[in-house]
Parts: sequence; C-alpha cells; structure tokens
Amino acid sequence: MNPKALLFVLIAIFTGCSNTEKLLLHSKNSGSQPVSILYKNYCASCHGSGRLGAMGPALLPENLSRLKKTEAVAVIKNGRVATQMPPFGALLNEKEIKSLIEFIYSPLKSVPEWSKKNIEKSRQDFGCKPDDKSLLPAGIDPLNLFVIVELGDHHITVLDGDKLVPLKRLKTDFAVHGGVKFSPGGRYAYIASRDGWISRYDLYTLKLCNRVRAGINIRNIAVSADGKYLAAANYLPHTLAILDAENFSVLRVLAVKSGGRSSRVSAVYSAPPRKSFILALKDIKEVWEFPYSAVKRDRGLRKIKTESFIDDFFFNQSYSELIGASRAEQSALVLDLDSGRELARIKLSGMPHLGAGISFDYHGRRVMALPNLGKGLISVIDMSSWKTVKEIKTAGPGFFIRSHEKSPYFWADVFFGPNRDKIHVIDKKTLKIVKTLIPAPGKTSAHIEFDRYGRYALVSIWDMDGALVIYDAGTLKEVKRIKMKKPSGKYN
Repeated sequence: MNPKALLFVLIAIFTGCSNTEKLLLHSKNSGSQPVSILYKNYCASCHGSGRLGAMGPALLPENLSRLKKTEAVAVIKNGRVATQMPPFGALLNEKEIKSLIEFIYSPLKSVPEWSKKNIEKSRQDFGCKPDDKSLLPAGIDPLNLFVIVELGDHHITVLDGDKLVPLKRLKTDFAVHGGVKFSPGGRYAYIASRDGWISRYDLYTLKLCNRVRAGINIRNIAVSADGKYLAAANYLPHTLAILDAENFSVLRVLAVKSGGRSSRVSAVYSAPPRKSFILALKDIKEVWEFPYSAVKRDRGLRKIKTESFIDDFFFNQSYSELIGASRAEQSALVLDLDSGRELARIKLSGMPHLGAGISFDYHGRRVMALPNLGKGLISVIDMSSWKTVKEIKTAGPGFFIRSHEKSPYFWADVFFGPNRDKIHVIDKKTLKIVKTLIPAPGKTSAHIEFDRYGRYALVSIWDMDGALVIYDAGTLKEVKRIKMKKPSGKYN
C-alpha cells in the first residue's frame, strides 16, 4: 500500500469513517469530487451529516463566525492541535478544500430543529453530588476563585484569587463563548460553547459534573438567582431552553416567535430583583421578560415592543431600567421594564459594547462607562438625565471596561488596531487617563478583571504564547505573570 493510501486508512480509523473503500479510491484519483461526496467522506462522521455537529463542532456560518476562511483552510490542511481534527492536506487538493470551505460557510436552507427530545438525549452525568468533599486546600476563599478560559487549547484554569496560584486545569468544549456563570454560592461554574454544549464544573472538587447540548448555536447562558434554573439563548434553533441547573433535565423549550416571525436570541440575562430572565431578540423589535415562575406554568411571559432591534443590554442597579442597543445603530434606548415605556434615547457614535460596560459614582451621580467596538473612545453617560458626560479618547477601539468599588480607577483595553497591546487606567473622579500599560508589546491585551477584594487587576494576553498578567490595583505595578494558552475571560 502506498503512503498516501495508508494515510487514508489511518484517517478513516481515526475519524470513525465507515467508507474506507471510497477514501482509498479517492487517494488514487487526482481529480476533484463533488462537495457532497467530500463532506460525506471526510466530515460527516465527526461533524454530522447535516453539519449540526456530533463528536466535532457544528459546521455552520453562525458557529464559524470566529474562524476566518483562510484560517479554516489551514485547519483542513494541517488539522488542529489538541483536538481530534486530523490533517487532510495530503488527501485533498486546493480546489476540493475551497469547495468544502464554501459549503460549510453557506447557510442552511431552513432553520434546523433541536427539540426537547434531542436535548434530553444529549445529557451526560459524571456523578457529582452536593455532599462530595471539597478538594480545595484549607484557607481558600471559594468566592475569590477565578475561572480563566483558555481559548488556545480549550481549557479552563481554576485560580486561587488570594495566593494567585493555579489549582487545576480542566478541558472544555470547542469555542467556549458567552462567559462563565455561577451558582449563587459560587460552588458550580457553568460554561457554554458556540456549538450548544453546556458544562457544569464543581469548583470544590475541581471536576466536570455534567454536560448537555441545549441548542445548535448558543449565544450565552444565565442562571436564576435562586440557582434552580439555567437559561440558554439560542441562535439556532430560534428557542430559549430552560434546564434544571443541577441535573440538566429539560423544563421548557420556548419557541421565540412573535407576529408571525421567529427570532434568534441575542442574549439572556438573569434579573435577580425581578426574579426573571430578560431576553434580547436579534430579528424582532421586542424585549422579552420570562419570570422564573413561568418555567412550571405556561403564563407570565411579557413581550415589550421596542422601536429598534436590541443586540446587547446594560441594566441599572435595581434592574428597573434596561439600556439596550443594536450595534448597527448610533444610539441606545432606555426602557422602563415595569411600564414597558421607552424613557430616553442616548446618542452614541461607533459601536457601543453595552454588556462590557460598568457603572460608578461620579460627583454624586451614577454614570455608566461604555467601550466602543468601532472608535477609539469611551462614552460616559449620566444615568439620570441620560446625557453624555464625556467621551474619553483612547488609543483605539476597545472591548472591555472593568473596575471595583474600592478602586479609584477603571481599566479599559484597546482590543482592536495597532495599539491592541495597550491598557488604559482611568481616574473615576477626573475621567482622565492616568497611565497606559503595555503588558506584552505587540500582543493583544484584553479583559481586565478584579479579584473579590479589589487588590489585584488581572489582564489576559490574547495569544497562543500568552499569559495572565496580574497587577497591584493600587500601585499599578506588575505582581505576577502566569503562562497560558490564549487566555480570554476571567470570571469570579
């Protein structure tokens, strides 16, 4: 057997492909085959016959938005490190790879279904029990643990926020997205992937408890204030899935439809004082409020009409008012959640990233500060008059702003553009940049997060050869640097 044919057999075994004869036949054929045959022979066994995912992730445009086509070509040719994706560069010619790329980046003809039955069938339980003994060393504050998402090789690192020491590294699903959520006491961490998989980790025993696939493409998840329910916002299909937060049994699958239209769910948030989930809808000009009580009885859902589409939210501290924006528009609306009335419009230039903003007291009034995905500025808005207090010019468009109630500063990254290695530290009283840090010259610095007590500020170096850089939040001096594989968000 020639080496190329042998490689085909090895890949057939590795991927579970049952059509070895066709693979061997193709190895002798220098021509190109139809894309349907290529997908069936090389992709379907791992990614599903309908591209909806199986052992491997779903291959749909919605799931591949973070992967450029040029990068996808490299993945097909060379495989992906630390995954079960093998290299196909020796087996497929340039034309075949290109046809596969165009195929997997094309939308499906109809919105796929992922029913309650599908969700239930996907449930996996790994035997966690609430009375399992903690493996955490003595003296560790459970509420000062960090869960750090390492996108580079699909892991999380659990970090002791007091001693700044990693405790354990755990594997995650591919393309974790939307942030880590926690049970009320902080013991359990919930993580969702683009492909719809949700995992629950026990931070006391440092192990994976259970998994479930709640959709095909998930935007984010939320946990109810009482810790009973987990809500999953699905892009595909157009549903909100409500699960039991402990065992992942399916309690409700709500079709997101209104006025004859269905919609992707842009985001779901828990509003603890209201005892409800709040939904942003991508394709319908409405905001939905789903009370926790509506999980077990089919009533209580509120549909609040809006003048524009809402992609992202910010709430006041009592959750009585919602600030929402579409990134395609130059403004945000202020919505009274009790009456359903629009209270104000905020003029915003560029692309505001509301979900990554903060609020703080500024000269006796509450303000919010918002990063901008499209321009090098931060908008500071008075939360009573809804007028712009100041626009702070930065070195480029940013993604995240963070602060702590005990800190006199807020920190803002410059995520996009040539100055992506910079972090601005801004005085809350003067709204002026007091220092610009460069944690790793030439590499993206992002997603600042503070420990529970406001002593430290943690910065991610967004690179495969990356690091977690820890600063003293008072002196702004570097305290420690821990190597990591493209660390993303840090959650506590």
